[in-house]
Amino acid sequence: AILCKELGPANTLVIEDIASPAPGKGEVKVRVKAAGLNFPDTLIIEGKYQIKPELPFSPGGEMAGEVLEVGEGVKNFKPGQRIMGLTGYGAFAEEILVPDNRLIPVPDGMDHTAAAFSMVYGTSYHALKQRANIQPGETLLVLGASGGVGLAAVEIGKAMGAKVIACASSDEKLEVAREAGADDLINYADEDLKEALKKRYPKGVDVIYDPVGDKFTEAALRNMAWNGRLLVVGFAAGDIPDRKSTRLNSSHRM
Repeated sequence: AILCKELGPANTLVIEDIASPAPGKGEVKVRVKAAGLNFPDTLIIEGKYQIKPELPFSPGGEMAGEVLEVGEGVKNFKPGQRIMGLTGYGAFAEEILVPDNRLIPVPDGMDHTAAAFSMVYGTSYHALKQRANIQPGETLLVLGASGGVGLAAVEIGKAMGAKVIACASSDEKLEVAREAGADDLINYADEDLKEALKKRYPKGVDVIYDPVGDKFTEAALRNMAWNGRLLVVGFAAGDIPDRKSTRLNSSHRM
């Protein structure tokens, strides 16, 4: 297993042999075949995430693998079955115990890249469907559109019938978003995001999907349409915007 024995950057992690775990009631023992790597994994090892495991622990918030053994009361899974799921932490190991309610079967035709499915697509689907309730024909602005959750938001938003505006910091990243279905592209390293949106979308955008934060939140929010929705997903740029400093009046859309 990869272990975090002291909080700090990734170069403080170590690889060690650990005991094979035994499943308890409601738990499934899984042989990990692949694990997703996401931004929260970098935060949890530095003690900056809302989940704070006791040291030492293995990071890794999602994975795909094969059921080795099931604990008492587990009825929906059996040894040899292919599964994927959210773990919170612990997936950067050969074996892991996972509560059965955090696992789902891997569909036929899907390989172990299923390891990178649960977190990013689950996050983006929850945000766009259950929180924003985005509708066909609405405009969806995706910041950080080439990242994990951003790219998932592009694909899901497009599938839901939205016009997707992808924003990223390079033309190469935007090309990835275009291939995923984005209708419009904004390079916010070359263009001022606020002015670009104002020029292209004078009526504003309906939904803002924001995993970036920092100054980009402010620029996007200033171009929100009436009854628009801001989805605060993360702060990959490092700085959490202070909404108290944003005083929206009748001249700004909300």
